[in-house]
This record gives sequence, C-alpha cells and structure tokens, in this order.
Amino acid sequence: MKVIETALPDVLWLEPRVFEDGRGYFFESYNKKILKDLGIDYEFVQDNHSRSKKGVLRGLHYQIQQAQGKLVRVIEGEVFDVAVDIRKSSPTFGKWAGFNLSASNKRIAWIPPGFAHGFLVLSETAELLYKATDYWASKHERCIRWDDPEIRIEWPLTMAPVMSDKDRAGVSFQEAPVYE
Repeated sequence: MKVIETALPDVLWLEPRVFEDGRGYFFESYNKKILKDLGIDYEFVQDNHSRSKKGVLRGLHYQIQQAQGKLVRVIEGEVFDVAVDIRKSSPTFGKWAGFNLSASNKRIAWIPPGFAHGFLVLSETAELLYKATDYWASKHERCIRWDDPEIRIEWPLTMAPVMSDKDRAGVSFQEAPVYE
C-alpha cells in the first residue's frame, strides 16, 4: 500500500495495490498487518455506510469523548474529504487537509482520533464506507461549522451545500470543545 502524505502529518491518504484485468479488479481495502506497519495500530469496532446526493456536505463531526479514528473510502461516486486537527497540543492545531476520494481512484483516508471530519459530495451520488476505532456515542457528538472563518476550508463548491439542521447548527472553531 502506498502512503501519500497530506498537509497534516497524522492524516494519511492510502493508495492500495489494485489488480485489474478484463474481468474487473481486486484490492485489499483493509489489512491489519499492513496498517500496523504504517503506524495505524487500532482495533476497529464499527463499520459505517453513508449514501448522499450531489452537493450534500456532512460535518465537521467528531466525538469529544470516545474519539473515533476513521478509515474512509468511497465505493460509488466522488467526495471532497476533509480532516481538521482539533488537538490543542498539536503543532497543526486548527489546520485542515482535503483530498478527493472516489470509487475510481480507490484511495483510502486515515483520519486518526483527535480530528473533526467532513465531506462534500461531488458526483450525482456517493457511497462511503468507513471503519471506526470507537463506537458512535450521540451524547459526545459535536459539530464545527463547515465554513468556519478561522479554519478556512477551501470547499470545491459549485452550489450552496445541502446540509442537515444539525450540521447547519455547528459551532465556530473558537466555541468548539477540543482535545487537549
């Protein structure tokens, strides 16, 4: 598996080795030993599947307790995927990294615990699968505004994003509880 570094040293973009021929393709989307060798030594406890329409923006989500690391990939369509470092003690605190994940590039994002996560759907629809290192806990879930003026994420928007009421009510980065 090839590792592509991002603007945030702890956030990785992984490119699996794809075996393709006239029948189709095959690749390992998860291999515990390979990930451990890359420094991703976590137990994944939950798999999530998300489907969204074009223009949907989800996030920036995180859990203030039971922090989740996420191994994210797209199996249909394309998204602009974003991670924001919300670890106060980190030299990259408040910085973000964004990259396109798609069914065609087959790349996988590793977003460790301590980061907020969000994505914007670029294709007509997109389906994401992601493994999480801790269980979803609604009482610990938090959301930072997608358009926070301090973080300044450069979303590739072509129209106003479609969002849930919960995401629209996200708090500013200044107001958000963060990790020490």
